[in-house]
Amino acid sequence: MKELFDQLSAECSKITTKRYSTSFSLGIYFLHKKLRGPIYAIYSFVRFADEIVDSFHDYDKKYLLDKFKRDCFEAIESGISLNPVLNSFQKVVNENNIDHEMINLFLKSMEMDLEPGIYSNEKYEKYILGSAEVVGLMCLSVFTEGDNTQYEYLKPFAMKLGSTFQKVNFLRDVKADYQNLSRNYFPGVDLGNFSDSQKHLIEDEITEEFKIALAGIKQLPLSSRKGVYLSYIYYKELFNKIKHCSADQIMTQRIRISNPHKIGLMLDSMIKHKINALS
Repeated sequence: MKELFDQLSAECSKITTKRYSTSFSLGIYFLHKKLRGPIYAIYSFVRFADEIVDSFHDYDKKYLLDKFKRDCFEAIESGISLNPVLNSFQKVVNENNIDHEMINLFLKSMEMDLEPGIYSNEKYEKYILGSAEVVGLMCLSVFTEGDNTQYEYLKPFAMKLGSTFQKVNFLRDVKADYQNLSRNYFPGVDLGNFSDSQKHLIEDEITEEFKIALAGIKQLPLSSRKGVYLSYIYYKELFNKIKHCSADQIMTQRIRISNPHKIGLMLDSMIKHKINALS
């Protein structure tokens, strides 16, 4: 009986999500119960790959990522993996007919992180597509539950939401990425002399993306709208905190939202959702 192992795998994905992200864990909790397991599975898959390239410095990261990729597609093909996170993920991919090219694009973006460097506009857009936009589409495949018309209509909004979250992450993590990992994702920006004017240009771009993403969230099925909106609220508040910091400040500290503040935001978002006043 594989059912027990599938249940164990789902629990591993859930634990992984909760251990790595309070914000996403709370957002997932407010999805309809039937959607939570699949989104835990997607997040934990993404998290494992990201962890390989960001944290395993004492190991052969290229080998580990290549093996993770091989194991992933073998799991999808065979319908099982002894890696519980991959076992959960393959189940979601197969049950929701997630395009394998999206998985390839995501893993290619992780491969880009194996080598430090400065990003051109083309490389930046390619990285955003693979690391964030296709992840939004994987989640949308789950949210729309086989409704291809709805999926195609919401597709650009889901991609924009993924892009928005990733760009906020870039600003939040700019110190660690630049100083510890020798990464500079922002094209044409010298992080060694990062200025407020450069920061403001990046923020203007993110502000516009937040507006587009919100328009899409308002049109999501009710089963997913509340949870996605809560994640949106968390990121919007994090972005607002970053905007109130100077370029020098975000190059010396990592901006966070405290857990008590997250609870307040959660309650506020629930009220806004209930009275249909998403903003």
